[in-house]
Amino acid sequence: MNLLELPFTLPITNPIWVFFLVLLIILFAPMILGRLHIPHIIGMILAGVLIGEHGLHVLDYDSSFELFGKVGVYYIMFLAGLEMDMEDFKKNQGKSLTFGLLTFLIPMALGVWSSMKLLDYGFLTAVLLASMYASHTLIAYPIISRYGLSRLRSVNITIGGTAVTVTLALIVLAVVGGIFKGEAHGLFWLILLGKVAVLTFLIIFFFPRIGRWFFRQYDDNVMQFIFVLAMVFLGGGLMEVVGMEGILGAFLAGLVLNRLIPHVSPLMNRLEFVGNALFIPYFLIGVGMIIDVKSVFAGGEALKVAIVMTVVATAAKWLAAWFTQKIYHMLPNERSMIFGLSNAQAAATLAAVLIGHAIVMENGERLLNDDVLNGTVVMILFTCVISSLVTEKSARRFATDDEAMQADDTKKRHRTERVLIPVANPETIENLVNLGLVIKDAKQKNPLIALNVINDNNKNSEKQQMRGKRNLERAAQIAAAADTGTTIVSRYDMNIASGIIHTVKEYDATDIIIGLHRKTNLVDSFFGHLAENLLKGTHREVMIAKFLMPVNTLRRIVVAVPPKAEYEAGFPRWVDHLCRMGSILGCRVHFFAGGSTAQRLQYLVRKKHAAAPTEFSPLDDWDDLLLLTGQVNYDHLLVVVSARRGSLSYDPLFERLPAQLGKYFANNSLIVLYPEQGDEPQDIVSFSDPRGHNEAQHYERIGQWLYKWFKKS
Repeated sequence: MNLLELPFTLPITNPIWVFFLVLLIILFAPMILGRLHIPHIIGMILAGVLIGEHGLHVLDYDSSFELFGKVGVYYIMFLAGLEMDMEDFKKNQGKSLTFGLLTFLIPMALGVWSSMKLLDYGFLTAVLLASMYASHTLIAYPIISRYGLSRLRSVNITIGGTAVTVTLALIVLAVVGGIFKGEAHGLFWLILLGKVAVLTFLIIFFFPRIGRWFFRQYDDNVMQFIFVLAMVFLGGGLMEVVGMEGILGAFLAGLVLNRLIPHVSPLMNRLEFVGNALFIPYFLIGVGMIIDVKSVFAGGEALKVAIVMTVVATAAKWLAAWFTQKIYHMLPNERSMIFGLSNAQAAATLAAVLIGHAIVMENGERLLNDDVLNGTVVMILFTCVISSLVTEKSARRFATDDEAMQADDTKKRHRTERVLIPVANPETIENLVNLGLVIKDAKQKNPLIALNVINDNNKNSEKQQMRGKRNLERAAQIAAAADTGTTIVSRYDMNIASGIIHTVKEYDATDIIIGLHRKTNLVDSFFGHLAENLLKGTHREVMIAKFLMPVNTLRRIVVAVPPKAEYEAGFPRWVDHLCRMGSILGCRVHFFAGGSTAQRLQYLVRKKHAAAPTEFSPLDDWDDLLLLTGQVNYDHLLVVVSARRGSLSYDPLFERLPAQLGKYFANNSLIVLYPEQGDEPQDIVSFSDPRGHNEAQHYERIGQWLYKWFKKS
């Protein structure tokens, strides 16, 4: 045996070496093309052309590319639905429908005309060819994800329009295929539409309920990831069963799971990571492998067909974007974004051409001949290149403008946000860190601060240190899974509250999140000595939280706002946090407030958080929170905005909060929020407990009792 003889021949069929070469392409294509300022997606497709059977024939288009390609295109559609801003989508659903109809009808009209007049094809062939122009694949969507622009208006309009045009194009494909299979009888349309409508209803109704139940029962990261993938392919498989392409089912699965998977969460980060690292690149390489560039230039009609198909498809998509821009008075860069995302032809186009190529007509000719097949793959190459270049250029413009606005906003801010989370109870770490992730401003890259305080007077300080180290590592892992950094702080101090207060000063923390104290005996207070001492010693915003279910499964946030809350220095900050939380979790924020407080609250929300899902209801009597029991269900979060004693919005009725919360809302997730008290610490003149009973409080209660007695008299 010759020692220099290679253990394989071309094409390589050993699965180990096949997978190794694919990984090399995924690794080096972005590195090489990044230096040339060429989008990574183009590199994947060109690499596929190079190594495929129509290039150097290093690899065959085998079952692995077929499998991973299917997974990849499902993943693209799933992520498009998952990352969509649902509130913005509802606000722009009219625009999405308009664009969807335009991007379907214009390519259909131009496609039928060009196929019959320029290529001399029959009517059914022209209709099927036109449906290929009408559909498109969001192949450039990973670029949007990389720049963090998934919530742009133009992106949401394009994604919504994609669902419309792909559905209509797939219906045309099903009808044309049914005609040649002898299935297109009089009721074919009604039966097909009925099956699709019923399945869509079942996905929309059952998938969120199944998902919410699963996430509440199981918190294992691997199980949650596998569950989501199973739901995606269940939706795709069921859609194929009723006669449509599975990409529509994957898109619907992303839409209905949108509210259960926050945009800033460990699960979302894992889903994006796996898709962008493996499945989507595999699909793009597979697309390149089926492209036969040489056949186009070998003579015959293939070159003419390829030119006509590419020009008509690109022009039709540009016209649809242009009309949408003019109708809704959008910016030129928004038009470029819409055109860039909607121009690429891949998944549905491949399905249509392969089905049409497989249909043999009565005269023995194929419905879509070899020239159309070769022209299609060339059209796929050029439209994907154009789509990637235009989307990349448009995304850079948006990102540059956003960075400029962010820099301007940063100058206007008095202080950057730094969220401090003391970790002590392993059972509450995940929910507290997830709360910190959803209230944190994503534009500010400041890490979370995870703190462990060791009581210096405790003899078991070494055991506490080891236990605290594990808690800190757990907090850092949860934050890292959501692509957020964590500053780990472990310190000795005389008591826990003192350690937190000193850390707040040292790291200039703006917000503190702690878990609700568990009562250990009858004389123990509701909040515990830690919270009471912490509120005395710091003026920062403090959230005391208790979660009975994972944060991402909450369906509504009910906020009780006291009178005069608008006069607190931290009023805009906590409004920002709750509206941001509602937007990320996709749940409605229902504010209960009265008088001038409600007016100021609505003004601030409209000004800064118009896209956030919010509601407002009057709360004229703060005396008894029993009024809110009918508004707070088991899967809602109750947020009670309180205040420190001596502050502008403080009311002696706050002393009844612990009893009311313990009595009426013991089975609800809740947050008691204490707003920030100005930029600088205030000197505390009184040594009274913020929730304790002192002489002044007794005098106030007696005065209120006398006032009510005389009023009744």
